[in-house]
Amino acid sequence: MSTITFVESCRACGARLANVVSVGPTPLANSLLPPEGGNAPTYPLTLMRCPSCSLAQIGQIVDPDVLFSDYVYFSSNSETMLRHSEAFTQRLVRDEQLTADSLVAEIASNDGYLLQYLKQRGVGVLGIEPAQNIAEYAEREKGIPTVARFFGRELAEELMADGRCADVILGNNVLAHVPDLNGFVAGVGIMLKRSGVAIFEVPYVKDMLDKVEFDTIYHEHQCYYSLTALRHLFGRHGLDVVDVERIPIHGGSIRVSFAPRGARTPANAVGAMLEEERAWGVCSSEPYAAFALAVDELKQQLRDLLGSVRRDGKRIAGYGAAAKGVTLTSYCEIGPDLEYVVDRSPHKQGRRYPVAGLPIYSPEYLLEDRPDYALLLTWNFADEILGQQAAYRAAGGRFIVPVPTPRVV
Repeated sequence: MSTITFVESCRACGARLANVVSVGPTPLANSLLPPEGGNAPTYPLTLMRCPSCSLAQIGQIVDPDVLFSDYVYFSSNSETMLRHSEAFTQRLVRDEQLTADSLVAEIASNDGYLLQYLKQRGVGVLGIEPAQNIAEYAEREKGIPTVARFFGRELAEELMADGRCADVILGNNVLAHVPDLNGFVAGVGIMLKRSGVAIFEVPYVKDMLDKVEFDTIYHEHQCYYSLTALRHLFGRHGLDVVDVERIPIHGGSIRVSFAPRGARTPANAVGAMLEEERAWGVCSSEPYAAFALAVDELKQQLRDLLGSVRRDGKRIAGYGAAAKGVTLTSYCEIGPDLEYVVDRSPHKQGRRYPVAGLPIYSPEYLLEDRPDYALLLTWNFADEILGQQAAYRAAGGRFIVPVPTPRVV
């Protein structure tokens, strides 16, 4: 495929899409620049919605090889993600009675941040991770057997033929990244045992709308899910929704369980959430129109706040060389307001941010340089970061949290 393809039909059901809001042109979220800088190319970025199946999605597809072949996001750098994953795996082992004879496959397993906890409990694991550098890291550093390929129907058939059908298939924050949804979900149905369960965590579209989380819109995030959309999508491939729960991670997500049709009885929570979605208008245009207006208002509020700070002679850095920060800084046109960005990941330090070519340093530089403010680009980990930066805050540094309303803490 060419670097970018424009989409007019729903990735899931094929219906014609309706525009919601444009936040482009924007650099690719993880397209960090070399130390000497340069210019990051930008691409259109538009949120759209399907009036038929309710799936929210972007109107562009960037070649996955461009996005993911050399990836710089390592999940293990987040203590919040590690705690979240360990607690989930403890519950999973208990609920599914997993043993050494079980196989848990995780799609987009990253650096083994989650599967390591299952391996420690003696459960059989398999990672599937398309980023070659991260797959190699997971095998080398954590001993997680990892297939370095994109998941879909073809890979699922190969794994099934090799006798590697799964008791549990996991996918945390991967469904958002998939352009070929039907091929992906068909693969889940092929690889999953009749007695098995597939569990996916996805950012919840209602939280995105209600909390004005427009910075979760970037080229890697192809889709933004409701339970209604997931039921339509997985149902086409013989998989029932059997459980759902809302979880706070990433600004508000849902954890949804699927099983082969008729294999498990759906929990009451499934029907309750589907009814809630009908009530707030999951298939209507009104919630999205309100979101578009709120995005524009937030942009102006943030620009006003940073402009006021700069006019007072204060200095501002950015915290978190994150994907969501690229959308935020690019759409709000605030890159020049920041002097640099800090990030905990050593894989990002020393490189430059794709917006305004800002240099990326270690978080320790905040205490050394002491800018007056740090714009929290990774606001979804606010509690963790504010705790880590107690010394900077005690020295007088303050954080600006941009979403859902810009505020100073």
